[in-house]
Parts: sequence; C-alpha cells; structure tokens
Amino acid sequence: MNCFSKTKNALFFSSVDEISVDIWQSLNCEKNKYFNRNFLKSIEKNHPEITFFYIVLVNENQIPKALASVQIIDFYIDTVTNTFEFFIRQIKNIARKINAFPNKKPLQLLICGNTFVSGEHGIFIKENYNKKIVVKEIAKAILHLVRTKKELKIDAFLLKDFVNESLFITDEVKDYNYHPFSVEPNMLLKVDENWSSFDDYMASMKTKFRVKAKKAYQLSKDLKTEDITEQNIVDFLPEITSLYQKVASNAAFNLGNFNLETYKDFKENFKENYILKTFSLDGKIVGFLSGIINNNILDAHFVGIDYQLNREYAIYQRMLYNYIEIAIDNKLKIINFGRTASEIKSSVGAEPQDLTMYLRHKKSITNKILKLFLQRVQPTPFQQKFPFKTKTSK
Repeated sequence: MNCFSKTKNALFFSSVDEISVDIWQSLNCEKNKYFNRNFLKSIEKNHPEITFFYIVLVNENQIPKALASVQIIDFYIDTVTNTFEFFIRQIKNIARKINAFPNKKPLQLLICGNTFVSGEHGIFIKENYNKKIVVKEIAKAILHLVRTKKELKIDAFLLKDFVNESLFITDEVKDYNYHPFSVEPNMLLKVDENWSSFDDYMASMKTKFRVKAKKAYQLSKDLKTEDITEQNIVDFLPEITSLYQKVASNAAFNLGNFNLETYKDFKENFKENYILKTFSLDGKIVGFLSGIINNNILDAHFVGIDYQLNREYAIYQRMLYNYIEIAIDNKLKIINFGRTASEIKSSVGAEPQDLTMYLRHKKSITNKILKLFLQRVQPTPFQQKFPFKTKTSK
C-alpha cells in the first residue's frame, strides 16, 4: 500500500497512481467520470502548481467506502473583482489587522471538490453507508491530513459545491466550524424526451425566443464548426488556449487557470464522450466549446470566445444551441451549462440549481468573523427567462 499516512478509518494518498487497482474496484466509482482515475490523473498531471491529495475512507473491515479529492492552491484575494469583491475586501481588511491573512502573499486554500468544475465532484460515497457520518469523517480526515503534512501551511478550508438536496447531509460539517454560503447556481436544462431533433426544441419555444434563436443562427451562419479529435488536437491547442485565456482574464472569480493540455488526455481517455468543437470565421478560430458526457448528463466545461466578434456573429449564443443539439443527438437527459451568464442561459431554457459551499479559516477568531460576512453573501441576481410554451394536459 502506497499511502503516506493512515488512521483507523482513512488512507491518505498524494497521487492517483498510489491508489491500488483493488481500491478503485472496491469503490466502483469510475462510472462517474469525475471519479474516474484517468480524469483525476489528467488534471493532476497537467497542473503541477496545485498540490493534490486523495482520502479513502474504509469501514471496520478495511473495505473502502468513500473517496475525497483534495487540492491545495495559492489563492490571491486581490484578484477577486465581482460582486463578491466588497465582501472579500471587508474580510481581508479586518483579518489582516489581526494577522489572519498573509500580507502580500496568496492565501493557501485547501479545497475538497474539483477546482475546475462546479458541482458535487469532490466526495464519492458508496451506497448503504450513512452519508452524514461519512461527511463528518471526511472533515476529520482533512484535519488529520493537515496535521500530518507539516509542510502545509493552510490558511482556509473550502468544501464545494453542494445542491440543496444534499444540505441535510453536508451541514454536518458545521460541527467542524465550517460556515455555509451560497454561490452562483449551475444552470440546468432538462432535455424533453419528445425532442428528437433541434427542430423539435425550436418548436417547443415561445415565438419571441424562437425568433431570437433563428436570429442567432442567421448572425452565425458564416461560422464553420469543426470537431477537435484525438488526432488533430495538437494543431488546435495554441489558438484555443489563447481564446480561453481571454475568457479567464474577464472572469470575476477563478480558483485557478485550467491547462488546456489536459484536453489531450481527455480525448485519449474518453474519446467521443469528451466534446471539443471549434467555431471559425474565414479560417480563423473565433471560439471553442468543451464538455463531457457523464452518464445521461452533458456538462459544459470551458469555452473560448473572441469578444470583439461575439456580438456581431452571436458566437456564444450559437455555442449554447450547439450544446443543446449535442444533447439531443446523444439522447441525454440534462445539460449542465455551469455557472456564469445565467440570464442568457435561462433564455435557452436553463433553470438555476442552487449551490452551497462551506468555508472555514484555521484561526478561530477569524473564523467567527468569517461567519458573519458569509451570511451576507448572495449570488448575483438575474432575470430568469421562460422560453418554452406552456404544456397543455390532454
């Protein structure tokens, strides 16, 4: 066994490769691609600036029952520039007065979850185990990890992103002085089982939104789409990386920059289940989209856009419709468009799925101050659109 530490009910690993095949088979978690060793290894390999750990909980017979994915990042508070900014700066100003946050240094943040994907992708629990107990055991194991690894100088702990239905379980971490707060929702579109083509989707829309969709296709008619494959991805990487960086630089809140070299591994490991598509104008790439088919769900991942051409050619809106086409063609049930740009996503039919994170500072006084501010954090409001016709009962 290659774990660097263990307790009576937890094993600790610093790499995916250290986890034995027997453990993976016993967990039986890899049908979910976010807990597939190839997915985790790809992210680990291509982000050397992040420290990775994996916690495997075992039962009284030493049989694995849960997996937690942990990353440690350097988080620069001064880079936050959205509506979260005022809250962050208030905390920073007070906390620095009591020497809680390092001055002119990044905050060392321990994250249980996936740094680059929103959703419940940090903790996997096998069936028939008490999830409330398991979640508390993970919180305890994280503390053991930090105490064991003396070189870690963790300032704060973040558990991300939990849907409302899970909160009766995850609220157990309040016993370990974590404080919940709401973040931007995932925007989900349920794919109607009667949509056998994109035309069916269009037919289900109210006139106003159908006209908007047709206009987007008219504006984007000169865009040429092309699938990125395992064979040609090397040719596309420089251009799509440049486009991704434009989007990332405009983002108001980022936990880290994604290395697009990871896409090579994703295409190699997941083939057609990892979606990469470019949008070109006169031979120049002006946008790309990415996503993964995870069971019956299409999760939209990162996109890249030439903002100077976006409005004229409706690049982003066309991408949203392309995700819908992909989901219908693959007979999927849900599209998770992810966070950000909630209003335009709602205009194509997506609805918000609330998400909660839990944060804890290592210093008890700062943590109490943190609780007061986190209670005031609310996602950015947006106007929800309702593009579909009202269904009439037969």
